[in-house]
Amino acid sequence: MSNADTPDDAQSPVPELLKKARDEGTQSLGELLQLYRNYLTVLATTQLDGRLRRRMNPSDLVQETMLGAHRDFEAFRGGSEQELLAWLRQILVNCLRTAIDVHFNAQKRDMRREISIEHVSDALDNSAANFANVLADRGPSPSEPMRRRERAVELADQLAKLRPQYRDVIVLRNLQGLSFEEIAQRLDRKPGTVRMLWLRAMDKFKESYEANS
Repeated sequence: MSNADTPDDAQSPVPELLKKARDEGTQSLGELLQLYRNYLTVLATTQLDGRLRRRMNPSDLVQETMLGAHRDFEAFRGGSEQELLAWLRQILVNCLRTAIDVHFNAQKRDMRREISIEHVSDALDNSAANFANVLADRGPSPSEPMRRRERAVELADQLAKLRPQYRDVIVLRNLQGLSFEEIAQRLDRKPGTVRMLWLRAMDKFKESYEANS
């Protein structure tokens, strides 16, 4: 283990929370998983195109993921937040594939190929690392060393404070890299309307980000 890894591991609350969940069971596990509801919602939002949105919404997919995590937690052997996130992402992928199998027939093979959770997860991690420079020129907050978490989780928590339409357009534009025309098709809006929505969303996100920095 490198010296650079040691502070994060030492200060992260997740190993202790995982131990508590294993020792105490359902209630403690539920409290742990709630920390990642926003993170999973962001990832789920990127995967639901117009076809899937007519059958489900991100919260449905996240709820199924939470149920799967409760059911299979005994099989999880990881001890870090990074390992927990990878495990939760895989459950989310499995739930999405199951939903495709249930709701679609001829299309499902092509749709299953389109699932790109890990690609979006990488984009979320990269965006979390860079968003501070995009939004505000600031140094680390005094409390930052005491609350080291995966930045992607913190970014998702900030996005969750926005109205759903603001959160969704930021996720699709900034994290998934879709054009305004592509987002307009997803959201059933005009490209010009989507562009204005995105500008308002970024203003609101900047206000929220700076207020909680």
